[in-house]
Amino acid sequence: METPTTKQEVLQQARDNDVKFIRLWFTDILGTLKSFALTVEELEDALEGGAGFDGSSITGYNDIEESDMIAMPDPSTFKIFPWSPEENRVARLFCDVQTPEGDPYVGDPRHILRRALDRAREMGFDTFNVGPELEFFYFKDSLGTEPLDLGGYFDLTTLDAATSLRRETVLALQDFGIRVEYSHHEVGISQHEIDLRFDEAMTMADKVMTYKTVVKEIATRHGVYATFMPKPLQGQNGSGMHTHQSLFSNGSNAFYSSDDKHYLSDTARSFIAGQLRHARELSIIFAQNVNSYKRLVPGYEAPVYIAWSRKNRSALVRVPGFHPGREQATRMELRCPDPSANIYFTFAALLHAGLEGIEKGYELPEPMERNLYDLSPSEREKMGIESLPADLGEAIKDAEKSELLHKALGEHAFSRLLELKREEFEEYRLQVTPYELQKYLPVL
Repeated sequence: METPTTKQEVLQQARDNDVKFIRLWFTDILGTLKSFALTVEELEDALEGGAGFDGSSITGYNDIEESDMIAMPDPSTFKIFPWSPEENRVARLFCDVQTPEGDPYVGDPRHILRRALDRAREMGFDTFNVGPELEFFYFKDSLGTEPLDLGGYFDLTTLDAATSLRRETVLALQDFGIRVEYSHHEVGISQHEIDLRFDEAMTMADKVMTYKTVVKEIATRHGVYATFMPKPLQGQNGSGMHTHQSLFSNGSNAFYSSDDKHYLSDTARSFIAGQLRHARELSIIFAQNVNSYKRLVPGYEAPVYIAWSRKNRSALVRVPGFHPGREQATRMELRCPDPSANIYFTFAALLHAGLEGIEKGYELPEPMERNLYDLSPSEREKMGIESLPADLGEAIKDAEKSELLHKALGEHAFSRLLELKREEFEEYRLQVTPYELQKYLPVL
């Protein structure tokens, strides 16, 4: 089924495929997917004027005295759920959130990403391509962490009990029009990865929201639970979202240069330098939860040291090796984000950081090809290698003084996000954990 581009094409596809219900999708300020359903009889009106909802009940949106919001469907995102019945089918549409006056709502994550893409276009870059690699765990249910398998990286054995789950998930993603490159068992027990083919940032952000929904839906249909929690298992690798990025201008990859020994253009070098320089203050975006920082510790493949490399995966940024004839594939890979992040905010903040580097001519240091985990603190200090925040509290402090983050999110989303994260960290800080009781109660 071809992707519709107009309201009339959406209506025609709905009629042709016996669609009876349409779910309107959008996200709150933390990146949680929100949805409400319309009957097909209401679809034409919704496509013309949007559908109203109470924004005061959405995390991070407006207060109750100015709570009226409009969900305006994006016709190009119309898709029928592959698991819906042949009769009375169900489809979805992503929405842009607007004010009753028809203006973009400043707290809408899609609007915030669109502003970042507008800045890139103003600087001469018409495409920001991204390719996130989302990892996740399968557990018996949501009440605990009993694994489905004890497999390891790339295992193809009876240990990998979730092979059929992955296969069905890939088929469902393809039915949604989402191109999948790889699927495999990851390093942790019961940990898996399905990699999506890179795409333009807004399209990819919508795809990621769909991907997470499909993974969870297929798991539920098999009577198990899928989670994108960054670090559910102590002693095992956490789940990351390595994010490949490149900028294009007039169809050409702006990151490639044949004159540089690393095949990186000045644009690419400054873009990478921007993300490295602003990594700490953006940590609250790509590692937004208390649990995110349980993953970002040395020894579990999650990079914490702010440096870049060509081959060394302990660095925050890796630049995959260049292959002749594949100039268009030149890109950077940021390895610190995790899949619990608000994907729209993440792409927007990373793009702003890179563009800041280009605009201000940040210089990229030499790559660090040593294993950064093997360096002592004093060695890293001598080399000027900083690390990411150690916990959410530290990330909040860096974010509070970030002009870049304020610019990327806008005043409303910036202040609301900080407010929510302060509340989360304070709630976490007040917990008395089983670890503390086990360690201190018998001896103190």
